[in-house]
Amino acid sequence: MELRGARILVPGATGQIGAALVTRLYALGARPALAGRDAERLAEVSASCAGAPAMTFDAWDLDACAQTVDWASGELGGLDGVLVSVGVAAFGPAPDVSDAVAEHLAAVNALAPMSFLRAAAPRLGAGGVLAAVTGVVAEAAPARMADYAAAKAALAAWLTAVRREQRRRGVSVLEINLPHMDTGFAGRAVQGEPPASAPGLPVEEAVQAVVTALSDGARLIRPGTATALEVVR
Repeated sequence: MELRGARILVPGATGQIGAALVTRLYALGARPALAGRDAERLAEVSASCAGAPAMTFDAWDLDACAQTVDWASGELGGLDGVLVSVGVAAFGPAPDVSDAVAEHLAAVNALAPMSFLRAAAPRLGAGGVLAAVTGVVAEAAPARMADYAAAKAALAAWLTAVRREQRRRGVSVLEINLPHMDTGFAGRAVQGEPPASAPGLPVEEAVQAVVTALSDGARLIRPGTATALEVVR
């Protein structure tokens, strides 16, 4: 993707990762549309990008997710990419997680990103990008994170299948598999307390990896060995 002039919708633009991505993409000449739940924070991020179009949504409202894609396409005169950075965690033994909490985790972590990308896919042409943040829990499946990990794993599998479907159209599908980040995300869990962990990766390192992946048409960002994050083409 050529980032200068690229029309990119970023759902989750009010989180630390989403907001940092929006501001970096804007600085590189992209034309972002912002979507998030926190109207006040959304207005702040929009203002930092010269009043980029912004819209609120709730991730568990799947119709609203799809409608946000329609809105962004109208505001920007089309779409070249969608970069989904939404999520919510929960901690505790699986039997202690209620069905309501499990449903919430599935909706926000899997179904909402799928809804955004499903609605966007037909709008993208060759060189377009569909991207979403998953996380190392999708592969590691840690104890006391069963439903959270399962939702992220479902999204990862969905992205893999869609990548195969979109290849002939020239549309890239990027999975952003991040380790523990220094964002306070785990502390905002809908249930339970996060386990003790070492300091997370700085947000700026993730943002740089995403920018590189978008520019190169990569398929995966994951924790690396020689570097904190590896971009896989």
